[in-house]
Amino acid sequence: MGSFSIWHWAIVIVVAALLFGGKGKISNLMGDAAKGIKAFREGLKDDDKAGPSDGVSSLPRTDAEKEELKR
Repeated sequence: MGSFSIWHWAIVIVVAALLFGGKGKISNLMGDAAKGIKAFREGLKDDDKAGPSDGVSSLPRTDAEKEELKR
């Protein structure tokens, strides 16, 4: 009971072969997921660079800021 039998190892090997082997659907799906994660991270980096450089918000927050925009 404490150790794995040959059937346990056979099941593990079959599952690993399905996940990582050849040109199967699962390996293509995992590759697409990795590409999506990479594109998301690059998008986050681009957003940081494209942010406002002077620190001014695009929306007024106080009444004084609203009055200043009206002038």
